[in-house]
Amino acid sequence: MTHTTKVLAIVTNYGVEQDELLVPVRHLRENGTQVDIAAPDRDDIRTLVNDKDPGEIVRPTHTLGEIEPSGYDLLLIPGGTINADTLRLRQEAVALVLAFTTSGRPVAAICHGPWMLAEAGVAYGKRLTSYPSLRTDLANAGATWADESLVTDDANGWRLITSRNPGDLDDFLRGIDSALSARTGATA
Repeated sequence: MTHTTKVLAIVTNYGVEQDELLVPVRHLRENGTQVDIAAPDRDDIRTLVNDKDPGEIVRPTHTLGEIEPSGYDLLLIPGGTINADTLRLRQEAVALVLAFTTSGRPVAAICHGPWMLAEAGVAYGKRLTSYPSLRTDLANAGATWADESLVTDDANGWRLITSRNPGDLDDFLRGIDSALSARTGATA
């Protein structure tokens, strides 16, 4: 029996950066990966472009509270200032981050998404990148911040893939693809 690769994206219902959610979701689905999108409730997800302009509307596949994280190969945390700042206040979202990291499964976070790592207490000892305004927050959480389009770190028993902004999406997707092939190759 073959392993179906599954990715979970976690977002709020308002404020996620459109391309940081939709570009990876479409890329992964086009390559045969099952992608679920979980939000606090079943209302439409209203994406934004550059944190201000209305973007596409997306339907969540699950609520954050419905997710059984053990069935997923990778956690995707898109950015958007409003999305990331609101999401880190949701205990069920923090619990999902902890479920992935404590079980050694990869997490991919872009732009403001790495705020979730600080909130969950799992940034310590990691080398990563993010939107530049998070640099001090992540350093205070024990991470080493780098101004690079893609930073991958395997410290502490789990792989972290991070990028700075939508301009880094090509590199971010390569990092995600690499993490998934390493994971599914090991479990196939």
